[in-house]
Amino acid sequence: MNKKVKKTLIHIKDFLEQHVLKYMDDKTFLMIYFRIFTGKRLNLKKPRTFNEKIQWMKLYNRKPEYTVMADKYLAKEYVAKKIGQQYVIPLLGVWDSPDEICFDELPDRFVLKCNHNSGTGMCICTDKSVLDIEQVKKNLRKGLNENFFLHGREWVYKNIPRKIIAEQYMTDESGYELKDYKIFCFDGVPKLIEVDFDRFTTGHKRNLYTTDWKLMNAEIKYKRVSDKKIEKPQCLDELLKLAAKLSEDIPHVRVDFYVINEKIYFGELTFYHGSGLEQFRPESLGIKMGAYIRLPKNPI
Repeated sequence: MNKKVKKTLIHIKDFLEQHVLKYMDDKTFLMIYFRIFTGKRLNLKKPRTFNEKIQWMKLYNRKPEYTVMADKYLAKEYVAKKIGQQYVIPLLGVWDSPDEICFDELPDRFVLKCNHNSGTGMCICTDKSVLDIEQVKKNLRKGLNENFFLHGREWVYKNIPRKIIAEQYMTDESGYELKDYKIFCFDGVPKLIEVDFDRFTTGHKRNLYTTDWKLMNAEIKYKRVSDKKIEKPQCLDELLKLAAKLSEDIPHVRVDFYVINEKIYFGELTFYHGSGLEQFRPESLGIKMGAYIRLPKNPI
């Protein structure tokens, strides 16, 4: 998809969300949303592909505990109890409003973000002495006001009590881009590992690996770089065991970790990868991953 078409689709999406789609019931919204962004009809009666089943789960797999697991604040306690506090990025503070934050008490480097969305309002501070605090507060207010659920009817975000959290700033030996491993799990079984890189430099790229660290000749949205050497993490077995533990009894969830100097830190639990709209190349990968998702017989 070229940049012009992509920009046009984003404008259409924003207009529809603000003036039309927000008044629709979830099922009608997703039928239209899916057709606009994939060009395909959404089959909810007999979903087959990964993306179709993601839409089905938005509507019919609504367990209350998923809201806790998706909450960037409450998930810390959940994960600590499940796999251990040593895997959780330290929390520096939590507030209901940006005006409550005492920046003088924060360290020179930290991360501020909302607990209910996916980046809006985030502040990654590497030098507090040059921080524009008023702009940071303005961005955080925008983040708090965002109804993230409405964008793609990703149900797990709908009922999260909105807060701002501060986390310890994390960096690895490169001092720049963290090693981020996104593990696609199905009923507690890891099946695929996604590694994203160059997100802040030459353009977002993504390689896919099998669980025994073989580079796959496949893509999900972003381009694969076959000559990009990403070393197998020494802690791969531990990563997979932790992902399996956190994804137990869940039809599908993506478990994200950072590896910093070979130490593992939990990132987040993502129930709807790419909102169920990203393109799989080849299409057979989307079908294969869809087959891994066993939909509940008694949906909630």
